[in-house]
Amino acid sequence: MRRKETINLVKSRDRGPLEFESHASEHEGDVMSIAKKTVVTAPQTTTIKEAAETMVKNKFRRLPITNPGTGQILGIVTSMDILDFLGGGNKYKILEEKYPGNFLGAINESVKEIMTRDVEVITHKDSIDHAIDIMRKKEIGALPVVDADHKMVGIVSERDFVILLSGVLTDEVVEDYMTKNVIATTPGTRIEGASKIMVRNKLRRIPVVGEERKTSHPEKDKIMGIVTATDILEFLGKNSAFERMISNDAEDVLNTTITEIMEKNVVATTANTRLGDLCTSMEHENIGGLPVVYNGELEGIITERDILKAVSKLKP
Repeated sequence: MRRKETINLVKSRDRGPLEFESHASEHEGDVMSIAKKTVVTAPQTTTIKEAAETMVKNKFRRLPITNPGTGQILGIVTSMDILDFLGGGNKYKILEEKYPGNFLGAINESVKEIMTRDVEVITHKDSIDHAIDIMRKKEIGALPVVDADHKMVGIVSERDFVILLSGVLTDEVVEDYMTKNVIATTPGTRIEGASKIMVRNKLRRIPVVGEERKTSHPEKDKIMGIVTATDILEFLGKNSAFERMISNDAEDVLNTTITEIMEKNVVATTANTRLGDLCTSMEHENIGGLPVVYNGELEGIITERDILKAVSKLKP
C-alpha cells in the first residue's frame, strides 16, 4: 500500500499544509501559496548583457520582461535563450548575421530580440494541480502568475515543488524516475558546442565524461564534471567572457572550452536514494539536477522535471 493517498506539502509559505486531492475546485488559488510574489523583472529595452548580469546576480534561470507602466508581461528571457544566442540555435543569427562576429555589438542588443514572446502563464486563481499539468505538458520550468489585468503577481517554478517535497517522498527512489540514456560531452567541447547540445536537446545540464573511458563497465563513462546553462550564463554575466577577448570577435569567447567553466566537484546521487532525500539535497545545494553514479561511473541523471513526473504519477 502506498504511504499516502495524497502528498502533504509540508512547507506551504502562506497557508497550512496543502494536499493534492481529486477535487480541483477545492484548490482554487492554491498556487499563490507557493508562488514567489516578489519578482524581479526588466523592460524590453534591457540589453542581453544586462539581462545576463541580472540573472547571475539574483541566481535566476529566467527573467520576465514587462511593461514598466502597466506591469503586464511581454515576454521572458531564460538561460536557454541566451545559450541559443551564443550558438545553440536560431538566435545565434543575431551574432552571426546582424553583427557579423562582433560580440560586443551583439551582446548590447535589446533583450527583446531573444526573449520568448508567447509566454505560458497561469492566473492567481489557478490550482497547484493546474500548474503542474501545464509545466509537464509544455515542458517548461516556470510559470508567471498574472491577475485579471495580465499584470504579474508572482512566479512558480519546478524548484518550488522540489523545496516543498523535501523529505516527503519516502517510498519512491531515484532509479524509477531518472533518465538512463544520458547525453554527455567531453572536456574539450567549446562553449558554442555545449550550447548547441543543450538547446537542441532541451537540457539545462550535461555531464562531462573522460575522453579515456577506462571504467569497470565499458559501456559506462567516468564522470569528470558537469556543465550547466547557469555556468555558461555566469561566464557571460560575470564578465569573464570579456576578459578573454583580444578583439571584438565572438570566436574569442566561443572558443573557450567547458573545462574552464564546468563544476569539477560534482554533487551526485545514487539509484537507490529516496526522492524525498534527493529533494533535500537539491534544496540544500541549490541545484536543479544531479548525475546518478556508481563507483564514479555515470548511470543516469535526475532533475527537477523528473520530480514533477513523480508528483504527477502520485496524484489520485
